[in-house]
Amino acid sequence: MVIELLVFTLIPLVIIHISHMFGENISWAISAFLAYQMLAMKQLKVESMKVFRALQKKDIKGAREAVSMIVGRDTKRLNEAGITKAAVETVAENASDGVVAPLLFMMVFGVVGGWFYKTVNTMDSMIGYKNDRYKYFGTAAARFDDMMNFVPARVTAFFMVIAAAFLSLNWKNAFKIWIRDAEKSTSPNSGQTEAVMAGALGVTLLGDAWYFGKLVKKPEIGDKLREIEPEDIETANRVMYLSVFMIYIVGILIFMLL
Repeated sequence: MVIELLVFTLIPLVIIHISHMFGENISWAISAFLAYQMLAMKQLKVESMKVFRALQKKDIKGAREAVSMIVGRDTKRLNEAGITKAAVETVAENASDGVVAPLLFMMVFGVVGGWFYKTVNTMDSMIGYKNDRYKYFGTAAARFDDMMNFVPARVTAFFMVIAAAFLSLNWKNAFKIWIRDAEKSTSPNSGQTEAVMAGALGVTLLGDAWYFGKLVKKPEIGDKLREIEPEDIETANRVMYLSVFMIYIVGILIFMLL
């Protein structure tokens, strides 16, 4: 784990250092490219919207295959509601650890900081599972990722509540469910944004899910004010985009003031 962190932190550091030899414009362009690679917002929307389009066509098999590309759970048993929930949960969770967290790390520590964070987050995604094979190595990666995502998750959740208000969603319920249900998730961080999203949409998220052939019991978050529907995937993406945009603007203003 330590070796991977060193390698993938040194790579961008060396690239940026060498790029200075070719002038400021070249160095800036390379840094911008390296920074862009850290933000998964567009790809997250593209992949989640594949699920939405398959559901629109009533192609449950295709929707299961599409959602399996962005979630870690088993998808073969999922019905339309289950597929939609999985996609919405993924957008909500990754709004923080896939977009806002690397953005904040780059704002504070530069491009190299973003790559350091992304390496930790990738290790958590790949090996941070609760199974015998990765019991110790995976637990270390998961705990480190939890530490690094603590602040970004809560910043994202806060701005998602504001985004819900701008998008004429139920922002009051979003705030209520955030405060009430965020800690119900097995993850100390993903529950923050998932709770806000559940409240804003007026649906329940999480609940029992299958992983590696085993049923994992999870509490539901949110109040079931209505049934979840495929269009909620679109709405979740709008919440994500607006939240990230506001965080970006506020971050720039803070740095200008400092």
